[in-house]
Amino acid sequence: MPSSVVNHFIYFPDTEILRIIYQSGSVYDYLKVPAYIVKKFSEAKSKGTFLNKVIKPRFKYTRVQ
Repeated sequence: MPSSVVNHFIYFPDTEILRIIYQSGSVYDYLKVPAYIVKKFSEAKSKGTFLNKVIKPRFKYTRVQ
């Protein structure tokens, strides 16, 4: 998953938390993200674009690190 923004991500389906680890080292949890959105995110050609256009505007988040 080469991306200039996203280093990698982990999805916790039981809690619907999408944890994104950015290239900068910052870690954020996006809350109540349905599995179908995570699937689309994982298939997106540009993770950064999908993140900015679909995930950030729709889901609350907290900084983990």
